[in-house]
Amino acid sequence: MKKTIKLAVVAALALGTTSVFATNGSALIGMGAKARGMAGVGIGMSHGAESALVNPALITTVKGTEVSFGGTVFMPHVKNTSNGSNANSDNTLNLIPEVSLATNVNNHFYWGVGMWGTGGMGVDYRGNSAQMDMYTNLQLMQFGVPLAYKINGLSIAVTPIVQYGSLDINYNYGGDHGNGTSQDYKWGYNVGIAYQTHGLTVGAIYTSQIDMEYKGILSSTVGPMTNNAYKNNKLSTPASYGAGISYKLGGSTLAFDYKLIKWSNAYGYKDFKWKDQNVYTVGYQYDADTWALRLGYNYAKSPISEQSVTARPTSNGLQGGVINMFNLLGFPAIVQSHVAIGGTYKFSKQTSLDVAYTYALSNSDTYNTTFTTRNGTQPGTMTTKHSQDGVSAQLNYKF
Repeated sequence: MKKTIKLAVVAALALGTTSVFATNGSALIGMGAKARGMAGVGIGMSHGAESALVNPALITTVKGTEVSFGGTVFMPHVKNTSNGSNANSDNTLNLIPEVSLATNVNNHFYWGVGMWGTGGMGVDYRGNSAQMDMYTNLQLMQFGVPLAYKINGLSIAVTPIVQYGSLDINYNYGGDHGNGTSQDYKWGYNVGIAYQTHGLTVGAIYTSQIDMEYKGILSSTVGPMTNNAYKNNKLSTPASYGAGISYKLGGSTLAFDYKLIKWSNAYGYKDFKWKDQNVYTVGYQYDADTWALRLGYNYAKSPISEQSVTARPTSNGLQGGVINMFNLLGFPAIVQSHVAIGGTYKFSKQTSLDVAYTYALSNSDTYNTTFTTRNGTQPGTMTTKHSQDGVSAQLNYKF
């Protein structure tokens, strides 16, 4: 146990040196290589210790104790065109760690511990004046202790969570705007339920909203675009609801998940008109005992959309053009479709290796970024193109 906790701390330090590009908005799809090999499936299908954060009720499939350690190398590809000038974001390689442990205490009670990189977003256009030298870096990581109870085929669970967040925004427009990096820690929780019988598994989850506050960040960067009317410094991790189902027949398992991410209720995101996301995921697994193959597809419409450009700002000073600019240039959450392939090789009954590759299909949007300041109207248009590659690996040990 002590060794596992030390590994989790190392993973936390690794996350602190990188920025994460996520997929469904700023939420990473899938926790662990098994789930990512199926494009995020996990609400109604168990992945052993990896299930701790997605649906903690499904850690009840663990026999004895299981430890999983690994991560994802994430490679976003973002290109921005502002008023005819092109630039590629220099944020192209990121590391997302994960450590999970789950153990069977007795026939009814299970618990675990884990540390996971769960999401974030970032671009780096420093040195590109047409892109305002925009630099953004949001990092999110969660530490949790899943607690599950099982009776017959029914399992219920809760995971108390401590979330760490870090946010940095900087750009140059009539001067340098930014206030360094701000960090915060807040509590949250996930709850899950699952029922398993004769190869069929159904599950449901709820994840609480976590209201992070990054002192001086949004007010010092968004504020100048609103004649300093924008004062908010909160950026929430949104609540989500979900349900899933899977059916196993022989070595084949077919699974489907649905999740609703409530961006419209989250501080910060609702100011920038992010819409709720309906996330649909389908996955297939073939398990041949000593090896396994996985496939998956994930779709969620982008939570951002072009806002009407008017000279009349909202009550917090935000104009449609400013919203369009920050969303498309600084936080381009425009990818929608993701495909995945993965597999497992079992070296022994105790040790196995999971691998996965995910690809977010390229998507492009063009917004009107015209806005009005005390110095007059600043006309503009902006086009952003975005795709992603991700390679995941996970080493598992059972004892």
